[in-house]
Amino acid sequence: MTVNRNDTKPDWVDPDDAPELTDEWFDKAAMKVAGKTVRRGRPIGSGSGKQAISIRLDPDVIAKFKATGPGWQGRINEALRRARV
Repeated sequence: MTVNRNDTKPDWVDPDDAPELTDEWFDKAAMKVAGKTVRRGRPIGSGSGKQAISIRLDPDVIAKFKATGPGWQGRINEALRRARV
């Protein structure tokens, strides 16, 4: 005997209705993992001129800046800018 089941398949969406994915679209996209943003695209033409580096800092220094909320890396940049000789 067969049992009637509710249809669990999602409604079909025509892939031709999807927008064209250009390089510009990917540059502006935010990458998310498990619903959390892990990378956000830079605005085109932002011209920040910043360079990504790796630096070792004491854990207490990092904790102090992180405790002040988002933008802590920029605040470290400003502190280093003020401290330059």
